[in-house]
Amino acid sequence: MSTVPAPKPKPFVLYTAGTPNGRKVSVFLEELRAVYGEKVDYDFEKIDIGRNVQKEPWFIKLNPNGRIPVLVDRAREDFVVFETAAILLYLEQHYDPERKLGFDPVSQPNDYSEMLQWMLWAHGGVGPMQGQANHFNRFAPVDIPYAKNRYILETKRLYGVMEIRLTDRDYLAGPGRGVYSAADINVFPWINVHQFAGIESLDEWPSLQMWFGRIEARKAVQDGLAIP
Repeated sequence: MSTVPAPKPKPFVLYTAGTPNGRKVSVFLEELRAVYGEKVDYDFEKIDIGRNVQKEPWFIKLNPNGRIPVLVDRAREDFVVFETAAILLYLEQHYDPERKLGFDPVSQPNDYSEMLQWMLWAHGGVGPMQGQANHFNRFAPVDIPYAKNRYILETKRLYGVMEIRLTDRDYLAGPGRGVYSAADINVFPWINVHQFAGIESLDEWPSLQMWFGRIEARKAVQDGLAIP
C-alpha cells in the first residue's frame, strides 16, 4: 500500500486581516515570491478582528500587543515577528539576498538610511493619523466634528509630505528617481484606502497620484491586496 507523503510546510505563517497593516506584509511577501518562488511561500490565517480574536490568549503569546499582523518563520525555528515595519525589515534582511526590495546597509548605507527614514515616518505618521481618521469618520459611537477634521487635515498634510518627496521622483528611497522598495510598500496600503478615510481623490497631490498608480499596477501588489 503506497502512501502519499505529507506536503512540505511552507516557510511562513502570516496571521493577518484585510487592513492596511495586514496588507503591507502580504504585498511584500508576494513581491518576494515573484522573485524567489517557493523559498518565500506562505500560509495565512485570517484573524477576525471584529470578534477580537487577536486578544485571545493564543494570539497574545505571539504578540503581547494583540495586533495583526504577525509572521511566524517556520524556517527559523518558528521565530515570531510582529509590527509591520519590523516584519518587512526582517524579510528584507533574511529573504531578499539580491536586494530587490531594499538596500544593503554596508554597501548602500545612504540609500538604506533613506528607506528606514521613510518607513519609520509612515509607521509613526500616516498609519496612526489615517487610522484615527478612519475611526472618527466610520466607527466612533458619537459624531465629533473636531476629531474628524483634525485627523483628516493631518492625513492630508502627510500626503503633502509625500508629494514634496515624490516631485521629480518615482519612489521614496534610493538613488536618482528612486527605487521601488520596502519604503513604498510600507505606506502604499494606507494610500490605497484614502477614500475610506474621507479623502475622495488624490488629485490634490499629482506626484503622489502617479506614484500610487505605478505601484497599484504591479501584479504582486494586486495579489497581496487580495490576502486574506
